[in-house]
Amino acid sequence: MKIINAFRWNEGYVQPCEIRIVDGVIAEIGHTLSKKEEEAIFDAEQTLLAPGFTDVHVHLREPGGEHKETIETGTNAAVKGGFTTICPMPNTNPVPDSEEKLEELTEMIRERANCEVLPYVSITKEQQGHELTDMRALKEAGAFAFTDDGVGVQSAAQMKEAMKKASQLHMPVVAHCEDNSLAGDGVVHEGDVSKRLGLPGIPSSAEAVHIARDVLLAAETGCHYHVCHVSAKGSVQVIRNAKQAGIHVTAEVTPHHLILSEKDVTEDDAMFKMNPPLRSEEDKRALIEGLEDGTIDFIATDHAPHAEDEKKQSMKEAPFGITGLETAFPLLYTHFVATGKWSLGQLIAWMTSKPRKVFSLNRREIEPLHPATFAFIDVRNTEVIDRHAFVSKGKNTPFDGREVSGIPVCTMIDGKTVWKEWKEK
Repeated sequence: MKIINAFRWNEGYVQPCEIRIVDGVIAEIGHTLSKKEEEAIFDAEQTLLAPGFTDVHVHLREPGGEHKETIETGTNAAVKGGFTTICPMPNTNPVPDSEEKLEELTEMIRERANCEVLPYVSITKEQQGHELTDMRALKEAGAFAFTDDGVGVQSAAQMKEAMKKASQLHMPVVAHCEDNSLAGDGVVHEGDVSKRLGLPGIPSSAEAVHIARDVLLAAETGCHYHVCHVSAKGSVQVIRNAKQAGIHVTAEVTPHHLILSEKDVTEDDAMFKMNPPLRSEEDKRALIEGLEDGTIDFIATDHAPHAEDEKKQSMKEAPFGITGLETAFPLLYTHFVATGKWSLGQLIAWMTSKPRKVFSLNRREIEPLHPATFAFIDVRNTEVIDRHAFVSKGKNTPFDGREVSGIPVCTMIDGKTVWKEWKEK
């Protein structure tokens, strides 16, 4: 098969290209490739080709939360958004905290997933923070990494022991950083919005204190320590200092923390309730600066679908989280690339090569001998985000009604089209 009428980011600029695919692998790339008899032609219709996106932080809810999302609907949302590798968190029911449960989950993924799915396992049994899982057995059963995401590991001694074992296994520890004694029953950032709406707040220190504790433990144990969804200026500074000290710490940031802040929360609307919460404009600027200078390594969505009735409640009762797989690239492209703040190459790297490098995944580039795994992006047209058109079961987004460009319109994995919103000629 030959892809024609495509563009790609290469050597600092966008250039036209044609790509020949043989047995699911890129065989040849050029401006204009020779014609071969009986070769199938895939017309990219002037779209931009990027390597399929990788998201190391999603929630698929299955097993146990199928009314919110399933492996099938979540991976459909992924490929619609241009993602071809996703990593689901273990806050399911049951939690994948044993070899047997992980094997059951892996079988479900094998049967129902429409893209590559690499599952996390929990650090502690049932994510209760009391007893460590059998980390060696879980690694051997195919765990991607260890995390209790959804809750922070409150015991420093527990986290140190987990890091020690993970280091011996050459596996990452991935942390939701939140000191419960500081976060309390907060539902929004402790600041202007909490005062204005009379809602309990979560201070930035609840996150930064945990990160500071953990980077010292990572230094002591030699563990690769990865920080989920960084949201605060103090957290960025702690991570920057740790990296400068040679500690093996990496970090991610979400699209919503880069684009929104507490000033966007104008009323008690649970579509704006996520954990960590949207923080101040100063925090947002620090996140952008941290991503740009390499303190934060890449972007992850923290795709967190919920049922409609759950999100119709007050922030005090509604669950934390918003969806992200179907909106991530268009929002970031529109907000940062189309405005000239970032290059297209920067955004693509933060959503493709950089997360893969941090977690030692096989490289996926638009190069010969690499898998023909692409996101086809329409950068010429705009559309309005319509949450009711999501293929995810979760329609919970604060971005409903936003006009965006840079829209994924087709996704290909190993040369096979797995999502397409336009017809081939």
